[in-house]
Amino acid sequence: MTETTTLESLDILGILKLLPHRYPFLLVDRIVDIDGDRSARGLKNVTANEPHFQGHFPDYPVMPGVLIIEGMAQTAGAICQKATGGDANSIVYFMTIDGAKFRKPVVPGDLLEYHVTQTKKRGNIWKFDCAGIVGGSKVAEASISAMLVPGDAK
Repeated sequence: MTETTTLESLDILGILKLLPHRYPFLLVDRIVDIDGDRSARGLKNVTANEPHFQGHFPDYPVMPGVLIIEGMAQTAGAICQKATGGDANSIVYFMTIDGAKFRKPVVPGDLLEYHVTQTKKRGNIWKFDCAGIVGGSKVAEASISAMLVPGDAK
């Protein structure tokens, strides 16, 4: 008999319960295919009215790479919070970023997918391999680590 895993999802309201980020710095709209704290796929609808496009760049809007990495980290942080019970008082701190590469520009109108896969977990520290995908093509990648700090230890 084969055991099947039911993958979960989070809409924007669920994400807002798990992360302290708010507009304009919340960079994930939905998280799908959540497999515990092991993997997930975050979705970001990139729109022209986002504030960073006013200056990056006015005649050719390109989503800044650091925001793509932040969206990956937010996706990973949300699934860590969810997997540990989602204590509203705890917070996930971004610790490291390694091997960041940007392959193609992300522009308004794109649906940016953040694919995050846990590669290591030790205590309250997680490490994830992440990829940004648009239309089936990899646009960015990085390895990130984060630490979950309980609310009473902040």
